[in-house]
Amino acid sequence: MSDVGDASGPVPRRTPRSSDGGAPVSGALAIVLAVIAVVAGFFILRSISGDEKKQFDLQSAGTGAPAGGENNAPESTAPSSAATTVPTSTTTTIVTDGATVLVANANGQGGSAATMSTALEVAGFTMGDAMDASDATGNLETTVIYYDPAQPAAQPVAESVNSVMGGGATVLPLPGGTPPVADGTINGAGVLVMLGLDKANKTLEELNPSANTTPVVVTNPPLTSAPAG
Repeated sequence: MSDVGDASGPVPRRTPRSSDGGAPVSGALAIVLAVIAVVAGFFILRSISGDEKKQFDLQSAGTGAPAGGENNAPESTAPSSAATTVPTSTTTTIVTDGATVLVANANGQGGSAATMSTALEVAGFTMGDAMDASDATGNLETTVIYYDPAQPAAQPVAESVNSVMGGGATVLPLPGGTPPVADGTINGAGVLVMLGLDKANKTLEELNPSANTTPVVVTNPPLTSAPAG
């Protein structure tokens, strides 16, 4: 049986529709892949943002350095370079030998010179007999300590007497002429304490309370031997 055409002519070919496959299908697939890429990128960015926030929180808490940095330790964790201050104790150097000490009563209170002489002797000083100040001296408000400049150890001993008695006395070279004592002589003593009202009839503990806590170093001039004959 042969094909016979109708009066309208040859049978026309059917044009393929867009839903039949080909290039339109590939376009739809590209759209799907693009959507998947956008979603994946969203989750990746979210993960990175979470890691950065976690690292920031660790730094803020002072528990560690940010990841991936070898020299990014928080400044607060760096060791302090400030030197530790160690408290030091103060020592007082006392010279007790090399000069005899006399105490003269220049305050008008009986027995005060003898009492202070005994206290200074117990403290280690070489003492002469207590005596009275001259009438011209009168009563002194503040103690004065004289030393004989001709005796090398006299000034250190005088300053040590002042320290043991709590300080505050005036330390001066012994003036020329007659010493300001009733007898007019100090019998070769190197130090003369004119005991005033400020220190009369007071113990050394009362005058110098810190002596119980302050270390004291006693240094005395070395003894000089006579040259070999």
